[in-house]
Amino acid sequence: MGKRRRVAERRRTKPAVVGGVLAVVVGGVGIGAYALYGGDGAAADERTAASAASQKAKAAKTGPLSAVEVTTAAQGFLTAWQQGRLPQAAAATDDATAATALLTGFVEDAHIEKATFTPGTPAGDKVPFTVKGTVTYKGVSKPLTYTSALTVVRRAGDGEPIVRWQPSVVHPDLQAGDTLVTGESGTPPVKALDRDGGEITTAKYPSLGTVLDGLREKYGKIAGGKAGIELRVVRGKESKAKKAADKTLLELSEGTPGTVKTTLSPRLQAAAEQQVATRQRASVVVLRPSTGEILAVANSGHGFNTAFQGSLAPGSTMKVITSSLLIEKGLAGADKAHPCPKTFKYGGWEFHNDDDFEIKNGSFKASFARSCNTAFISQAPELDNSDLTRQAQQVFGLSMNNWSVGVPTFDGSVPVQSQAPMAASLIGQGGVRMNPLNMASVAATVKSGVFHQPYLVSPDVDHRTLATAQRTMSAGTLAQLRELMRYTAAYGTAAQAMSGLGPDYGAKTGSAEVDGQEKPNGWFTAYRGDLAAAGVVQAGGHGGETAGPIVAALLRMG
Repeated sequence: MGKRRRVAERRRTKPAVVGGVLAVVVGGVGIGAYALYGGDGAAADERTAASAASQKAKAAKTGPLSAVEVTTAAQGFLTAWQQGRLPQAAAATDDATAATALLTGFVEDAHIEKATFTPGTPAGDKVPFTVKGTVTYKGVSKPLTYTSALTVVRRAGDGEPIVRWQPSVVHPDLQAGDTLVTGESGTPPVKALDRDGGEITTAKYPSLGTVLDGLREKYGKIAGGKAGIELRVVRGKESKAKKAADKTLLELSEGTPGTVKTTLSPRLQAAAEQQVATRQRASVVVLRPSTGEILAVANSGHGFNTAFQGSLAPGSTMKVITSSLLIEKGLAGADKAHPCPKTFKYGGWEFHNDDDFEIKNGSFKASFARSCNTAFISQAPELDNSDLTRQAQQVFGLSMNNWSVGVPTFDGSVPVQSQAPMAASLIGQGGVRMNPLNMASVAATVKSGVFHQPYLVSPDVDHRTLATAQRTMSAGTLAQLRELMRYTAAYGTAAQAMSGLGPDYGAKTGSAEVDGQEKPNGWFTAYRGDLAAAGVVQAGGHGGETAGPIVAALLRMG
């Protein structure tokens, strides 16, 4: 008995080989090789890694960033950048690869030397800072100063505070794919003139900075100028897709500018600048209907040319185009009876009028003048999905991306839609997108009877071909459309703004709802004599009260 016990004890302490892998026997129970080693010890490693991950997760920082964390992260990034430790600066962001490229380009491509970065007072997780340096290229130097900002976020995984990378950290004008470059400008500067021969400058007309950039890009190489040396933003693919032009930030040596004459009226341009300055986020365009010449363009915000390149739902100003369609199809007539119920259901959506008003036994003219939504939505069952798109393209020259104005523009979009979105497009919502240039052109088309593509530089300058419409409205349709707009200017939602401007006039108001925005965008398009204009005040409220006075003030100058 004692012998057997000793044998058993010896067996319990002797390692066994299982499948060529050593297994330890503990307490008479063998733990299999796979369970213990997981084939080369993977299971053990997994348990170790899982334990480490668990500890790391427990240690990860969460919650709002403290002021100390924001300041420390910002200072660490800016200090590394200033000291030329670019890998360390890039590693202090959430996209080291992209950061490395732009930070390196800041030195090697932009040729910015001896740069200092001075942080300002943080506002939450955002830290403004001032950049001061010297741009040097081929023996020519010039000081550079500008302000930018960075945002501090928590790093995924451990929650440590780092800088959220975005191109605007390097310079506020940089967008994804853009770069800073110093050198001989590929495009010579231009001296832009108004229609009377006066020079156009941003000092005189603050709204025209983007217009001047666009003119240089389009005409610099053919206007007879000579390139200078400058620091500029060179646009990447994404920015070019948005029709953004390269931008000069600092001129080290002057080039010789060529001359480009525009159609802008100094009198109307100055007045347009004054008008948009009275409201935030306001934009306006004035045209000459008989020719398409752009006489004025202004925005209260000068960083983006909403007037030419904005893409906004135009609200009820779109009813001008829709009305022309309904009249042509025999679905409406200016003086014919037309339904305007409180609500109308189509495609699963219930459409409403402002304050759910209704017009009983009214005419289409009354519905247009009061901007009755259901008067238009109720006709959706009678229309094909592509009808409105074709009308906008064939009659009003919109939504074909073929305008050649002389500077970058967005030419409107009226996509083919179905069901409820198609119905919504009839009242300028859904997928329809416009800007003041587009809607001024709509009013101009009604006034002149034919689409004239708007232009800022005469096509005679570069022999370019302007866009044309495939057809014009019939005389009967045009007469009714003019009557609708005249009646609205005299007695409808546009009457207050257009007071005293008749009788050769017409107008349409619009309010476009925007998700997450307390007040709608206010729109107004109108004509008087040989002037047509349109404006928008984003988040301003009803168009007759916001954009209307801006447009009317300019039409009074005609």
